[in-house]
Amino acid sequence: MTHYLLSVHGPAERNEFGEYGSKEAMEEAFAATGAFNDKLQADGYWVFAGGLKEATTATVVDGTGEAPVITDGPYLESKEYIGGFWVIDAPDLDVALKLAADGSKACRGKVEVRPFEGMA
Repeated sequence: MTHYLLSVHGPAERNEFGEYGSKEAMEEAFAATGAFNDKLQADGYWVFAGGLKEATTATVVDGTGEAPVITDGPYLESKEYIGGFWVIDAPDLDVALKLAADGSKACRGKVEVRPFEGMA
């Protein structure tokens, strides 16, 4: 089995309902994502998952010099950022892509699939 990162991308700007158009849409997406998480666990693919705070809450640490430099904000300026992710354990890329499609439908966002280094 191979570990894959399924990262959910969404807009940098969020409204009071996150990236969803209404409270109802947000609640539906959360419920569908919860059901997807339950299915990943039941089917043995689940390793770990989590949602992230807005990119504006990020802190960048550059420890490559003599003293670390710490700055507020995301590392990159972008219109979209990672809003959440799953780490799954799947037998191959085809299964990972199928699961990513299910996750994308559940959370109503685009999902990028990447294998972990040395795991493919």
